[in-house]
Amino acid sequence: MMKLSLAVMIALTVLIAIGLRWREERTAHVAVVKPRRLGLVAGLKAKANRYVTAAALAALTTIVIFGGLHWLRILQGG
Repeated sequence: MMKLSLAVMIALTVLIAIGLRWREERTAHVAVVKPRRLGLVAGLKAKANRYVTAAALAALTTIVIFGGLHWLRILQGG
């Protein structure tokens, strides 16, 4: 169960990070102001912030999914 939750968390982190990147790019294209290019350090900070956010959301989602499955098993009497 531990390996499965880790695999789910990694997969969710990648998928959520892709979604966050798509959202950032989409909001930049919708905005009237042309976005500036970020420097090397600012780009790395933005990428790290995106992945930390994605990891936090993936951890919460994994806890909810596996916790829900656990309680379903308990409530069914198994």
